[in-house]
Amino acid sequence: MSVHTDTPEDAYTAGPEGPRSARSQNTTEGRVFTVTGGDWDALMADENFNDEERLIVNMGPQHPSTHGVLRLVLEIEGETVTQARSVIGYLHTGIEKSCEFRTWTQGVTFVTRADYLSPAFNEAVYCMAIEKLLDIEVPRRAQVIRVLLMELTRITSHLVALATGAMELGALTGMTAGFREREEGLHLMEFLTGLRMNMAFIRPGGVAQDLPFGYEDKIAGFIEVMEKRLPEYDKLLTGQPIWKARLKDVGVLPLEGCMQLGITGPVLRSAGLAWDIRKTEPYCGYEEYEFDVPTSTDADCYSRYLLRLAEMWESLKIMKQALAKLAEPGPVMVADTKIAWPAQLSVGADGMGNSLEHVRKIMGQSMESLIHHFKLVTEGFSVPAGQSYVAIESPRGELGCHLVSAGGTRPWRVHLRDPGFVNLQAMPAMSEGGMIADIVAAVASLDPVMGGVDR
Repeated sequence: MSVHTDTPEDAYTAGPEGPRSARSQNTTEGRVFTVTGGDWDALMADENFNDEERLIVNMGPQHPSTHGVLRLVLEIEGETVTQARSVIGYLHTGIEKSCEFRTWTQGVTFVTRADYLSPAFNEAVYCMAIEKLLDIEVPRRAQVIRVLLMELTRITSHLVALATGAMELGALTGMTAGFREREEGLHLMEFLTGLRMNMAFIRPGGVAQDLPFGYEDKIAGFIEVMEKRLPEYDKLLTGQPIWKARLKDVGVLPLEGCMQLGITGPVLRSAGLAWDIRKTEPYCGYEEYEFDVPTSTDADCYSRYLLRLAEMWESLKIMKQALAKLAEPGPVMVADTKIAWPAQLSVGADGMGNSLEHVRKIMGQSMESLIHHFKLVTEGFSVPAGQSYVAIESPRGELGCHLVSAGGTRPWRVHLRDPGFVNLQAMPAMSEGGMIADIVAAVASLDPVMGGVDR
């Protein structure tokens, strides 16, 4: 086989003499080989065939085990990974930059789509950073609703982590079970907020509206179903010998490695440090809730699986307490009408839009109210100049939001500290020296969501 090239002949590295010799060329991407064909029996008999060679393999971005759009560049020797690098950016949506061209409230619709498996957390941390700049306090009932939605989202996110991890390791029953339970969570989310995902329900100053009639029975029913279904995962996977063999002592990342790389969430807690922002730096009234922070010292993929199961039980415990707190009525949005948007939103007779009473008032009785409503929706409210940073505990770790305001009705800068982006740094440390198959387990245990990684 001949290949035309403009490279001088002396740039090639000559291989051993013979009809099957592979000539190589040094390029900026490494060595490129020019190979020839031959008879297989003769090739196997060639003593030069057993020379050790390391190969560069692209795993992804179109790969069923790399979460869709994650590219892993692997240097392998046989089945052993000698070097691993992650390449990101294939899902970049410019969410943070897009927020600069929308009002503060409209930004919620963008950030909720970053880590699309934990939208309630994106909305909450963004709104909390705005509220810090405004120096306002959210009503208690709105805080409880936020906690309820975030813990529900934590459960559905962990179920996806478990289900996709099981699918990537060949445990298809684990995948179907995980998505079965997630549907229960998404049905409840749709009932409470109107949408299954990307709800934009949490708004600066509170939440869009109060929970609909009958929410008590729906929430209690979901908790009852999950308490029956979660033990099935122990029966299906926890003691399963193949499952344990694929996860036990695989993807080990000790505590010192987590600290050096800034790793948070279940990966950090699997190494023994009980760091959970809900406990260490409480927000949204989490100090009022009774729950535990599960930890392990094994620091492997199996311990992270067990921790996510345990965290779902703790989230159910928090949801029960939140449901009890919702028995106390109260407002769900700040009283300041210069901030609350949309003003006095409630469901009308048609199940949509503002109530007829509110529309009749602003259009028929008060021109000033109509003008204010129009200005508030189209231009938005102004936020004092300054910057703020707020961090909360998402399903993947510390989710932070850094906002910079120039004093206008739009953000000057928006930046999300996504834990999936930071945690992905640990992939080489967890994978190098292991088998190719172990990379699948290691990446799954990190639970990266590429929408949050790329943003």
